Amino acid sequence: MSEKIRVAVVYGGRSSEHSVSCISAGAIMNHLDPAKYEVVPIGITKEGQWTPGTTEGLEIIDGVMPEVTLGDELALSLNPATKGRFHNVTQHNHYAEVDVIIPVLHGPYGEDGTVQGLFELSDIPYVGTGVLASSAGMDKEFTKKLLKAEGLPVAPEVVLKERTELTEEEKQELGLPVFVKPARGGSSIGVSKVRDWADFPHAAEVAFESDGKVLVEPEIVGAEVEIGVLEYADGSIIASVPAQLNGIEEADEGFYGFDAKYIDEGVSAQIPAPLAEDLTKTLRETAIAAFRALGCEGISRVDFFITEDAFYINEINTFPGFTPISMYPQVFAATGVDYAALLDALVDNALARAK
Repeated sequence: MSEKIRVAVVYGGRSSEHSVSCISAGAIMNHLDPAKYEVVPIGITKEGQWTPGTTEGLEIIDGVMPEVTLGDELALSLNPATKGRFHNVTQHNHYAEVDVIIPVLHGPYGEDGTVQGLFELSDIPYVGTGVLASSAGMDKEFTKKLLKAEGLPVAPEVVLKERTELTEEEKQELGLPVFVKPARGGSSIGVSKVRDWADFPHAAEVAFESDGKVLVEPEIVGAEVEIGVLEYADGSIIASVPAQLNGIEEADEGFYGFDAKYIDEGVSAQIPAPLAEDLTKTLRETAIAAFRALGCEGISRVDFFITEDAFYINEINTFPGFTPISMYPQVFAATGVDYAALLDALVDNALARAK
């Protein structure tokens, strides 16, 4: 019998999506086949310290979100000759050695190319998209620029870097309501829906608390649809059946916000989405085209708005949520790729890319 693949599941991190990362990691570790994998949990505290992780308690308990607590401090070797080796800084000894890393990190310092650069320096195989595509996918301004360059449909936007007001011309172009969001955020943290221009400066300030760059987009009335993209070890790419989100208008936040995604149960998904066959085919092809436009690898989720006569790419998530109720594993389960097989494909892809 061959040796098990040693997998470091890295989670937590410095971003505002720290707890979501913990929940995703817990689900992933519960679905990695113990006959195939030896799991090494690695946590990153909110302050950025790497520490031994856990496979338990990574869920919402009595309304309390999980987070990483600091134990001994760990460090990943940046020497390719000792790639995959973790050193216990506190105890001054060897901690673990792994074959591949699954960076279950959402948001800045995890999904934006920074930690991917660390893994590249170390020469350790890792699941998911590389440095450039991670960075571009995290920054919604540049996501849209790359998609537009490939002729893919995106909604108009205004980018704010220092000001908290729009010009009259920009207001006329966007109309009301608008969504105000951190340009490099996730999980709808810092996002506001503005129905009155008098409320706009406050919404901009809230978004600026999460990022130094803010995106303002018009509301697009229509269905919200999400499609997963998966790249196999041989380089073939497939798109999942689409999921349509229902009940968003009834959510307390008035849109698909953080509570609706992770806490409330009012928003549901219809999988497959009740769309015409030709539209479904076009959306799946467009999701793969967006994946390629950014240069993604392994994994992504592409989110769309569907109106009566058009569709638009809303954003790309280069490491989408993997919680038990997240769309990515759900849409692939409906496509015939269950959670365990999905993880197998992602690990195989990471190992194949490193050869």
